[in-house]
Amino acid sequence: MKKIKWTDVRLVLILGALVFLYSFASNRNENRKFTKAEIKFADTEEFITRDKVNKLLIQNYGSVTGIMKSKLDLNNVEKRLRLDPMIDNAEVYATVDGKLEAVITQRKPVARIYKGGNSYYLDYKGRQMPLSETYTARVPLVTGVIDSAGEGKMHKLLRYIHDDDFLKKNIIGMEVYPSGGVEMRCRNYDYTIVFGRPINIEKKFNNYKAFLQDAAKDTLIEKYKTINLKFTQQVVCTKK
Repeated sequence: MKKIKWTDVRLVLILGALVFLYSFASNRNENRKFTKAEIKFADTEEFITRDKVNKLLIQNYGSVTGIMKSKLDLNNVEKRLRLDPMIDNAEVYATVDGKLEAVITQRKPVARIYKGGNSYYLDYKGRQMPLSETYTARVPLVTGVIDSAGEGKMHKLLRYIHDDDFLKKNIIGMEVYPSGGVEMRCRNYDYTIVFGRPINIEKKFNNYKAFLQDAAKDTLIEKYKTINLKFTQQVVCTKK
């Protein structure tokens, strides 16, 4: 008859106790209800309110304190949040201290489009985005025959302006003509920027910045009616 190794028995008992305690704690944790919801925005704008996000989080539950951890499918909650036209991405967590936490990344508008009596934003990924009831984005207002410039090229132009700190602050509006040509309005001066078709974007804007550096040295800039950037080798100006 083999001798019982009490060391092995103790090891088995300890392992069994650990498994029991883990299962007990895990089961108890899963059957707990959330104590509160905490919503964080990854950006400073609030196109969607915290109240709206909270309602999407606790949909069909009445309040967060009525939601049991084991009954909430976090993946489905994330999918539901991402369906909202103001939300680009959502990550939802259950924290160890009983909170339901959501980190919201909102869509990023690059322009406000006015087309056929309708107004909407165009976001950074080229998707239509409805206007918000709570926040107005400071982006260029685009009017005219939008499709004539080519959707991809127009979006590339708008993204370029958005990503450039100087242009983002100064280009406030655009008119798109049936030919596909674009004219722009700027914040600080009342001249029109004749940009032409949305091609050679970087070269044209570099020319414009170089022109401004020289023109700002005198008072003549106040007398210009148009700044023509269509010709990539030079900037052509007309006076009032």
